[in-house]
Amino acid sequence: MNPKSPEARNRDDKPFEGMIITNADEVEKLASRSACPRCGKSRMYFCYTCYVPVSQLEGRIPVCQLPIKVDIIKHRREIDGKSTSAHAAVLAPHDVNVYTYPDVPEYTLDGRTVLLYPGAEARTVRELFTGKRNTPSYSELLLAELPSGYNVGTLMTKVLNESENDEIFHVDKLPIERVVLIDSTWNQSRGIYADKRLQRIPKIVLQNRASQFWRHQRGSPRWYLSTIEALHQLLLEIHLCAWGRSESYNSFLTNHYPIHSAHVNHPHCQPYEGQYDNLLYFFKFLYEKLHSLYQHEDLLAYKRPMT
Repeated sequence: MNPKSPEARNRDDKPFEGMIITNADEVEKLASRSACPRCGKSRMYFCYTCYVPVSQLEGRIPVCQLPIKVDIIKHRREIDGKSTSAHAAVLAPHDVNVYTYPDVPEYTLDGRTVLLYPGAEARTVRELFTGKRNTPSYSELLLAELPSGYNVGTLMTKVLNESENDEIFHVDKLPIERVVLIDSTWNQSRGIYADKRLQRIPKIVLQNRASQFWRHQRGSPRWYLSTIEALHQLLLEIHLCAWGRSESYNSFLTNHYPIHSAHVNHPHCQPYEGQYDNLLYFFKFLYEKLHSLYQHEDLLAYKRPMT
């Protein structure tokens, strides 16, 4: 995407438009830090070590139900207060587990667990449904379109033609049960990825999405997503491939996916109507809070190249 194009500017002006995210009035009311109800440490909105909201927000923030289990492997030097992995654990407490490397679970290699990482052999989400590759390999695509100065591993993106998103698979069971994400800077992630326990897990990659994360990582493009954005994007792609989107739902992240018509007889399908948008509940709140203090174009994170 051309960063100067009207589409790119509109995405940055209204990045959450069309999404169904609960208003953060309860969070906005908090004027000071308070003790975590578990560890007692001073926290503002939630505890990023215990993964629970502060006492004033208990029962007052959305709880997301996810269709798969999520394991987040966090680098021990990743700054807890700056990581968005805590957002996922707080908002989806029944489905998300966070581990600190080298603590890694032993995974059954049955194809039902995948690692979100741009390895050369990685498949797209759509290829999980088709069971085969009908596109050029990930590495071939990246090498053909690699911007000057970037390593093949730094772009977590696979460019697809919009026509490849036309099919809804109408499945009654998703092709995976668990996804593993690495939460770290790019340089840190390569060390974790080298672990043999993770190397054996099948890899998948995401389609293009410009990050709205305000934390700058030098040398990474706008396509390098924060952990919570990557999880939200992954769930979108899985859900939209499986069941399409509702006729009543439309955001710029989903408008190129097909609509699941209410007249089609697939009673087990659950078209997307914002089921996972609340994963961005804290992300949206903090984004808007930061942008009330700073101009978007002045923040280094948004000056990273989009191509």
